[in-house]
Amino acid sequence: MKTIFIIIRKEFTQIFRDKTMLPMIFVLPVIQLIILVNAATLEMKHIEMVVVDKDLSSASRELTGKFKGSPFFTILGNTTSMPQAEDMLKNGNANIILQIPQNFEKNLFSDGKVKIQLLINAINATAAGLTNAYSTNIIADFNRNIIAENISHIKMSFPKSVDVEYSYWYNPELNYKIFMLPGILVILVTIIGMFLSSMNIVREKEMGTIEQINVTPIRKYQFIIGKMVPFWIIALFELGFGLIIGWLFYDVRVEGSFLVLFSFTAVYLLAIMGLGLFVSTISTTQQQVVFINYFFLLTFILMSGIFTPVESMPDWADTVNIFNPFAYFMRVIRMVMLKGSGFQDISREFFAISVYAAITLSLSVWRYRKTT
Repeated sequence: MKTIFIIIRKEFTQIFRDKTMLPMIFVLPVIQLIILVNAATLEMKHIEMVVVDKDLSSASRELTGKFKGSPFFTILGNTTSMPQAEDMLKNGNANIILQIPQNFEKNLFSDGKVKIQLLINAINATAAGLTNAYSTNIIADFNRNIIAENISHIKMSFPKSVDVEYSYWYNPELNYKIFMLPGILVILVTIIGMFLSSMNIVREKEMGTIEQINVTPIRKYQFIIGKMVPFWIIALFELGFGLIIGWLFYDVRVEGSFLVLFSFTAVYLLAIMGLGLFVSTISTTQQQVVFINYFFLLTFILMSGIFTPVESMPDWADTVNIFNPFAYFMRVIRMVMLKGSGFQDISREFFAISVYAAITLSLSVWRYRKTT
């Protein structure tokens, strides 16, 4: 144990002497947490719309006013020329065209039905789907108001109204920041655990200091533990610091147990740091480590469910995610922080990540080559 503590003390001394390491550990994560939580969002705001109003009636102006009053839409202008509006859509100056045909008001009140057209830029399928959903809701609200105001004049039959009461659990205001904060925390904690720990060993190789360690009677497991523990402690501190920032800046509180959250994080860090150390044992330069880590991080992040639900992925992706530690932590941190889940709710993920940690750490100790 004394040997391990000496290595840990040496690592902490080396970390705090490195002028580039400290800002990377303490300053950059804070900046990223503040910026990315606000920037990385699927919420659609300021959707630029062009209205082609060929009716110019009070009903068409009322419908246009519904879109103007929405916080999601920005009306760029009204025109009666469809080609002009299409040019704006093709040039990227507009996201959606609302075309109101002639005799819109007349047909609405005489026949009780009328057709309007929405043309949406669907290069980004997610954005197009949300734009269509927002537009459909506004048009449906306009339709309900017309029926309520002119029920005696409209010649149509409709069923009795059904009142639907709904509530959103865990995120009542549908604030996307509440969903993104845990995801960004997962990335930051992982970068500290996996990236920096793997870079640390390779840097010793490049500097030549690892040769001095290799000729000492230090055992392989002692060296690996001594290299891991400082970054393991720093990553746990980073999580706590991130939770404080989330509470101060976004009013996101941990609904569940801190003990459950930090216990799972501690085991997760062992798994991810074991993977990082394994990468460092098969690499000879920091450049190699960066490229290999970039491959793993990019793949794990995109398949972890940070932006889109894992349940909507294909079956083969769900199978691949068995080997994705990000997916386990992403699911657990949101369950504990937002839903207040206990250990029983995350026990499956906890034991899975424990097996993952045992495998990666064993590979790291086995692969590390030491000469005596």
